[in-house]
This record gives sequence, structure tokens and C-alpha cells, in this order.
Amino acid sequence: MSEHIDVVIVGAGLSGIGAAWHLQDRCPGRSYAILEARAAMGGTWDLFRYPGIRSDSDMHTLGYSFRPWTAAKSIADGPSIRAYIEDTARESGIDRKIRYGHKVIAARWSTESATWTVEALRGDGSRASFTCNWLHMCSGYYDYDRGHSPVFAGQDSFAGQIVHPQFWPEDLDYAGKRVVVIGSGATAVTLVPSMAKSAGHVTMLQRSPTYVVSRPAQDRVANWLRARLPSRTAYGLTRWKNVLLGMFFYRMTRKRPERTKDRLIGMVRQQLGPDFDVATHFTPRYNPWDQRLCLVPDADLFDAIKQGVASVETDTIERFTPRGILLTSGKELPAEVIVTATGLEVSLMGGIAFERDGQPIRLTDSLQYKGMMFSEVPNLSFTFGYTNASWTLKADLVAMYMCRLLNTMAKRGLRQATPRIGADPVAPEPFVDFTSGYIQRALDRLPQQGNRKPWKLNQNYALDVMALRFGSVDDSMEFSNPAPQPGKRAA
Repeated sequence: MSEHIDVVIVGAGLSGIGAAWHLQDRCPGRSYAILEARAAMGGTWDLFRYPGIRSDSDMHTLGYSFRPWTAAKSIADGPSIRAYIEDTARESGIDRKIRYGHKVIAARWSTESATWTVEALRGDGSRASFTCNWLHMCSGYYDYDRGHSPVFAGQDSFAGQIVHPQFWPEDLDYAGKRVVVIGSGATAVTLVPSMAKSAGHVTMLQRSPTYVVSRPAQDRVANWLRARLPSRTAYGLTRWKNVLLGMFFYRMTRKRPERTKDRLIGMVRQQLGPDFDVATHFTPRYNPWDQRLCLVPDADLFDAIKQGVASVETDTIERFTPRGILLTSGKELPAEVIVTATGLEVSLMGGIAFERDGQPIRLTDSLQYKGMMFSEVPNLSFTFGYTNASWTLKADLVAMYMCRLLNTMAKRGLRQATPRIGADPVAPEPFVDFTSGYIQRALDRLPQQGNRKPWKLNQNYALDVMALRFGSVDDSMEFSNPAPQPGKRAA
């Protein structure tokens, strides 16, 4: 027997808890449950436990719109973010709606009943079945069970320990040891200064550089406002300040990439001094925001390099050796611990098998609708944050728009909302305009966007506020399938 719930949310991370809050607030008559595969809430912020884990966005925009971030640090560590999510869920009673140990493996849509049947695998191996009127996916964008782990020649010969950040051993002892961190993204630039506090030496080995920007861990304006204004007012002002500054910087970056590139690299040179080889180690081959910028709070990475406890090597790997890593240049990096911060494996919808009226749904054949639904797929929404701003900015808007659709259907006495492309042609474009490796490796497995609204992503919070909070819900949306009247058969 299937348990019926009005709305099923998949995932109890930052997005899922936020979606539940908006659902309680805007659709109080709707029942809901959160299905979480793991044994704890928090998503990314519970899964990743590597040293120094922190946000790469400020918490005034990564935090929820409805719950002020009140800590002094704007660039927060992982445990603080996890506590923020847990406190939000507990204070709102959301924690009582979470079904832990429920990994969703299939979802089947029935047009006749206007419901999804959701199958979940429990931790004990048994199965649970739910029916729902709306399915909202907050399962993130990467595979929780495996990271991107390329196999290196000679890997088995290495005498030390190899660790992937996604599966960090609690008992890993690297004190006084030589560590090599392979990678140059957000995880690597976080790990290096954190591990360097107790390791013998940490080397960041990168195939190519990334743009690295230093930013104060505390937002002085935010702290000044919070000391003088009500918490919610101060938070709202800080949030919009950071949103507008981010939008301005992104626009200037795309409009004048060379000037921005020179400025970013110049800032690194100011941190490391004229004798450091910034051209080799901190000058990327791509333009700013072709990939996400790496944020380092209070210049901690640069300080570790200047203190001599960390260093950077830009080269490719020839092979692992018993003593470390042999580079293509012929140099050997000694290591007792190697950390493969080589990235994520994208799994946008958690590997769920979707069907519609008995036929498989290939989401790769669909176009994104307003960055939160799929063409020709009814009553299914998903959360995917911005690539150039905080994830939660988009997650909040998506949850609010989902509530608008649910309330519209209730008001009109209809049960099905389906984005339709219609007669006007739409040319497909890649899922996102982003060159990061984890996206490029998964392009053939991702749905596309279109070349015009509402099928094209804005990647702009202000435009999405207008589209998702105030725009028409009838824009390329078909509402259908009248709710059955008492004594009558469903249409």
C-alpha cells in the first residue's frame, strides 16, 4: 500500500529544508514529507567532513531569505552551516517531517490520477511507496556515493595513504607529514591552509590554475548594521548589498574580461609579492566566471604559502611512485598522504528512474523551464542554484514559485501543471554556460536549456525575482485535468 502525501520533497539539505519552510508558510493546507537517503539532515554540509570545510559564498546570501544569519563570520565553516540548517528545521517543526534512510529510486507519473508514485529503498533493504500530487527534487547535483576519482599510473605502488575529500577518514593523522593535494578548486584551496596548520608541508598540485580571490571572513558592514538595526532588517539590507555587488562584479567581468583578469591576478601578486611566480601558478587560461571563482577568507591560502608551510606546483602527473608523485617535468613530489581533490560526479536527479504513463522519461530530451521544471513533464520541480552566486538565492525563489503553482491549481480546481514548448521553435543550448570539469563531463547526461525565455536560464537573481516571484504563472504553462467532483470520475 502506498502512503499519500500532497508534496514529496527529496533531500533534507539546505534546499530541502528551505522548500519545506516555504511550503508550510505559503501552502499550509498541503501535507508534505521529506525523503532523505542518509541518516542525517544537512546534505553537503553533513556529508563533507574534511579539514576546514567552509562556504565559498557569504552566508548573507547562502542563508535563507526568511532566517537571518547572525554569526559574526560571513564566510562560515561547515559545522556552523549544518547547525544553521538543523536549527531552522527544529524551530519550524520540519525535522518531524523527515523520513531518514529513504533513498528514492523511481518515480512514475499517472495522468489519470494526476499523481506521482515514488518508490524509496529503506536502509534495511525494504521498499516504501508513496503517492503525491507534486514531486520536488532537492537532491543536489552530485553523486553522494562516489566522487570523481581518476586512476593514476602507479597508484597502487604508493606506500602512503590516498584520500578523497568526499570520504574523509575520521582517524586520518597527517600531523608532521608531507601532504600533496591534487586539485585547484574550492576544496583544494580550503584543504591546503587548513592541513598546513599541523602537517609537515602541504603542496597543492594543479594541472592548471584557478582564479583565487581573498575576502574578509567577516562582513564589517553586516556586523555594523546588526549592532544598530533589528536582525531581520540588517540581514535583508546586507543580503541585497551582497547580491547587487555580486551582480555588478559579474557583469563587469563578462563585459571587460581582460581588465578583470588583470585585476584579479594583480591582487594575488600583491598578496604573494613580486618574487612569486604568479604567471605560472595563479593565471588561468580561461576568462573569469567561465568557471567559478575560488574564495579564500582572510587570505589564508596566501599566508600559508608565504609562511613556507604550503606551496603550489603546476604540472601534470606522470605516475605515482612509492614515495610520492612523479611529474611530467621529471620532478618528484614526496608525500606520505595524497588527497585527490579532483572533483565531483554529477547526478542531477539522484539517479532516479522517471516514467510517465508507463513510458520512461528522458530528462536529457527536455528543456529546463525557468530553471526549475522540465518541458512536457507535469508536477515535477527541481532545485539547481546559480553558478555565479549563492545556491540558496535560487533555491528560495524556486520553492516560492512551486508554492505559487500549487496555490494556482487549488484555486482553479486543476491538478496538473505542465510546461509546454508550443508552436514557436526553441533552439537547445547546453545545461549551463560553464566550463568546469564536473559540468563538461556530464553534459550528455543533463537536460538542456533553450535560447529564449522561459526556457533560458537568467543566472541573474534580480531577473529571477521578477520572473519567479512576480511573473505570470501561465507563461508556457498548461494547467489541466480538473479535480474530480464528488460522485464523478476523475477526468
